[in-house]
Amino acid sequence: MRHLLLGAACIFALSMVPPVVAQTTSTSPAPLSTTQPPVLDFEATAAIRDAVGSTTRSISNIMRDAHRNPQATLEFFGIREDHTVVEIWPGQGWYTEVLAPLLHDEGKLIAAHFPQNSDVEFFQKTRADYERMLQRRDVYDVVEMATLDYDPGNPIAEPGTADRVVTFRNVHNWLAVGMDETRTVFAKMFEVLKPGGMMGLVEHRARPGVELQEMIDTGYVSEDLITELALEAGFELVSRSAVNQNPQDMRDHPHGVWSLPPTLRGGNENRIHLMGVGESDRMTLLFVKPE
Repeated sequence: MRHLLLGAACIFALSMVPPVVAQTTSTSPAPLSTTQPPVLDFEATAAIRDAVGSTTRSISNIMRDAHRNPQATLEFFGIREDHTVVEIWPGQGWYTEVLAPLLHDEGKLIAAHFPQNSDVEFFQKTRADYERMLQRRDVYDVVEMATLDYDPGNPIAEPGTADRVVTFRNVHNWLAVGMDETRTVFAKMFEVLKPGGMMGLVEHRARPGVELQEMIDTGYVSEDLITELALEAGFELVSRSAVNQNPQDMRDHPHGVWSLPPTLRGGNENRIHLMGVGESDRMTLLFVKPE
């Protein structure tokens, strides 16, 4: 029965893949580094494909592959089976379900989650739920728990040990706390990487020229601001990908990005249209820590 469900999910996902069109950038995009984007061999891409197709993934998460494009995203980030990968604020573990089987035999996955002692009830509950998830399947024994907070004195993990840092749709949360805190996070991500290591980042994309407060209110962040923060931390921009763009997202919703699936904050208000739009338009950026 599970195989039938997986097959149905895959068919649905393929039917929902958005068309590929030219990516929208600002009028003066940041220059790219001289570092070349990683190119994976057949075995590495096959390993990512197998992880995406793992039977340990939940059906509800598989149904969202069409909007989150995990295989193409992880290939763009150049993640290999033997890498040490830090996943920043993994939430309920959507990407952990893919990264854990990918890294299980030869690599390591460090989940830098919300602080356990946070005053925010949502943070406490989400981290506790995530830790319970890790206990359900043997595939998660590769995951090491860590914490990402805003204290500059608390590193994510031992500095200079990670091959990749990845974070998915988190920058708007840091900006809502403050620019100093956001800079601290970027500095920590830079610190934990090896020289030559890379940071892969996905975020809801605002139109160029949007003010900071609008980014905080809507959840859509400008590519220029993220690039500025990364460069300030010491990163160089390696490449941009259009893999997670959604040209149907006009970014003019009453509840910001949370109007769209999966949140649908407006309830039944305009629900059919929003379901047709799908998840948000997203930038996908790859940065390197220079050697």
